Amino acid sequence: MSTDLVQKLQEKKILLESTAQRVREHLVEGHPLDQALLTVGGLTEEQYLSFLAEEFQVPYMDLEQYHPSKDFLSQFPARILLEQKILPLEEKNGSVLVATSNLFDTSGLDQLRLATGMDLDVALAPAADIERCIKRYLGVGADTVQSMVLQANENGVELLERALEGDIDLTDEAEGASIIRFVNQILTEAIELRATDVHFEPFEDELRVRYRIDGVLQEATIPPEVRRFQAAIVSRLKILSFLDIAEKRLPQDGRIKIRISGREIDVRVSVIPMLHGEAVVLRLLDQSSVLLGPEQLGLSKEDQESFDRILALPHGIILVTGPTGSGKTTTLYAALSQINDVERKIITIEDPIEYQLRGINQIQVSTKAGLTFARGLRSILRHDPDVILIGEIRDLETAEIAVQASLTGHLVFSTLHTNDAPGALTRLVDMGIEPYLVASSLEAAIAQRLARMICSDCREEVSHKDDLAALQKQFGGPLPETMYHGRGCRKCQGTGYLGRRGIFELMILTEEIRSLILEGVSAGVIRKTATKQGMKSLREDARRYLDQGKTTIEEVMRITKESL
Repeated sequence: MSTDLVQKLQEKKILLESTAQRVREHLVEGHPLDQALLTVGGLTEEQYLSFLAEEFQVPYMDLEQYHPSKDFLSQFPARILLEQKILPLEEKNGSVLVATSNLFDTSGLDQLRLATGMDLDVALAPAADIERCIKRYLGVGADTVQSMVLQANENGVELLERALEGDIDLTDEAEGASIIRFVNQILTEAIELRATDVHFEPFEDELRVRYRIDGVLQEATIPPEVRRFQAAIVSRLKILSFLDIAEKRLPQDGRIKIRISGREIDVRVSVIPMLHGEAVVLRLLDQSSVLLGPEQLGLSKEDQESFDRILALPHGIILVTGPTGSGKTTTLYAALSQINDVERKIITIEDPIEYQLRGINQIQVSTKAGLTFARGLRSILRHDPDVILIGEIRDLETAEIAVQASLTGHLVFSTLHTNDAPGALTRLVDMGIEPYLVASSLEAAIAQRLARMICSDCREEVSHKDDLAALQKQFGGPLPETMYHGRGCRKCQGTGYLGRRGIFELMILTEEIRSLILEGVSAGVIRKTATKQGMKSLREDARRYLDQGKTTIEEVMRITKESL
């Protein structure tokens, strides 16, 4: 039959003669027809399935048009649907329409008939679409959860939270194959979706799992039965991160190092007791991420030139400010990678070490062992460094040592949690550093945010002619008449955004600004002076992405505020 189909594909000019011959050679070697066609590259899966649908008079389905309910899908074993990559769509006249990507392999349909006793009709759809819809409607790890429920029911164990804590050995539960598999499935999906954080949040009647993707939380679809196994899931995460599974009243922090699909991931684990159980947040740090250079950060041409001049300074402090997750560490690493050469000794002290930099000495903070930022920084100064990176200035002691290091001829990079660049100056004074020391040691402060970029696959024009004046007033400056947004597609998970780029507020300390620091003026006064001298606010810097059609006005307004 396969050779007959190849002949028909050739007759209909869907396949070239040379391609058809290579397909036949693969068939002789024993490869299935679909695999042979995709390997040779003669046509796409969609073209092949459309041809089969026409040839054998079966429907070819756009799965985006179907939204089967959870109650309907609960009639079918999740394990069979996932393993065989088949998806029941609807029931009509006593028969269930089932989507498959393999018309000639009926084993999955046979298993489904046997398990349900239902009559099945076949429809065709691409394998990737079927997998995505199964995950969307059934949830991550649906087959695993279903097997856990069946096993619990067979054992006659009612998995209530109190029963779990009092009557069942949580260590055994957490090391059960199904729990391990479910946790692995959650972590794998999070990595595939480019998530930076995974949140496990227990409520009275559900366990909610959310992923932070491009800085925004998105709820993961998981089976509702997972709530019954919440305590065992938390215990599994505690075991992986070497935490005390018996301690349920106090917060705990740990770390996991895993490898997923060849990628080394460092996972920071935080467990906090909540009203309905322990909540867990996982911070995912991809050790194999490609380190960005300064030119890929998203700096404007003017800011890039200023940034290069800052990096050429022999000594002083350069601070990068912004909230958690705004890309501060990435900016600092990009700076170090630019000045890293054999003539400079660079030492960092971090918590945690997010990227491993070749040729740079990196120290991991260990509070348990007594290695704090301040203590490590004192030791670093005895190692004759030229450049020092401090992961974060958290207290007065660290700030004082950083200032002394800069005054004794070292170039010091660090981060600080303030909302804007002028706020970094007053924050150091508030911590207890004398204004004259801040004025003499600080060279530049950079505030930054990460703006989501519009997905290139679903980008479309949107006109704001009617409300442009109101938007410009709210924005605080001129805006392009025509802007863009993302419609939402499969590639961007329906959000309309894919990836992020930096926006920056770069303030270089001039003599006038140093004088203002000595006078003890507010951050607002310093901002006005810096603006007169050419500093752009975060919102002003973001305007270039609007002009280029790379982001939306809504995204810029979300992550910035109008400068006063």
